[in-house]
Amino acid sequence: MLRYKLLGRSGLRVSEICLGTMSFGDQWGFGADEATSHAVLDAYAEGGGNFIDTANKYHGGQTEEICGKWLADQRHRFVLATKYTLAMDHSDPNTAGNHRKNLVRSVEESLRRLRTDYIDLLWVHAWDDLTPWQETMRALDDVVRAGKVLAIGVSDTPAWIVSASNAHAELRGWSQYVGLQIEYSLLERTPERDLIPMARHFGMSVTGWAPLAAGVLTGKYTRGGAVDSLRQQNNAARGRTGDDALAVARAVDAVADELGASSTQVAVAWVMAQGYEQIPIVGARKVSQIQDTLGAAGLTLSPEHLARLDAASRVVLGFPHDFLASNAVRDLVRSEQRGRILTP
Repeated sequence: MLRYKLLGRSGLRVSEICLGTMSFGDQWGFGADEATSHAVLDAYAEGGGNFIDTANKYHGGQTEEICGKWLADQRHRFVLATKYTLAMDHSDPNTAGNHRKNLVRSVEESLRRLRTDYIDLLWVHAWDDLTPWQETMRALDDVVRAGKVLAIGVSDTPAWIVSASNAHAELRGWSQYVGLQIEYSLLERTPERDLIPMARHFGMSVTGWAPLAAGVLTGKYTRGGAVDSLRQQNNAARGRTGDDALAVARAVDAVADELGASSTQVAVAWVMAQGYEQIPIVGARKVSQIQDTLGAAGLTLSPEHLARLDAASRVVLGFPHDFLASNAVRDLVRSEQRGRILTP
């Protein structure tokens, strides 16, 4: 059974694995139908899951409707997260962006589709460089004060924007972001440069999407499994199927074989092992997929396994991180007696 973690500094108790729902619906030409989606939700709940992540954009709102129907009279047992920002009507520029007008419209429509009168966690889906972040934070605080949203988070946004937003909100007494949603996996570790350290500073939970790198870390590409042609094309375009990426996938396979686990479970367990704040977001179009993935919660990777996976996938942090980590610079910053300085 899944255990619970605190969501940032909100006090909310959420499952250590979050269920992503982008695969629920068929308006984009792929995904699970309503009955299958509800079966996946049933399996997730049976495994102890209570943290559901969706978005108004997914399948043109169909995904929210599917989730809303399933929640019905058990709404209060689940922590429900949705998002706003992305264009819902491409003929109307004001149905996109992080400004107040789009926020108010999006929240009202999400509440209707989800058949609820409040959203537990509202994500800003992506940075909108046309809307001042001060305006976004003020508008988000308004929907929280109105009781329509309980907590806020931010997704796919530069670290300096998130940092400035939370610092400004704290100064003004407004609601602060309690969660950060980013792409994070053994194939996408660049958030370790700034985004993840920033989240730790602010006590934010990190919900990493694509922990399986769109299926590349499941073994499908390295063990001869069936791969959807469209997904294969997208992964190739993203550089996920190059030689270096597949070498990481094979390292995952090797650890999985040693542990008698699936590659999926190892890839998700690695994300979970990166810190208390890490809550991977996993999707599924089949019940068997979510049941397999939830097994990651019971998998313990040894220090040796973690070291091997780290060596296969680590990224160069770059300036200023590598510069500041050098012994010469540390001697200058902390003095040559730095070895005698006790730190927390």
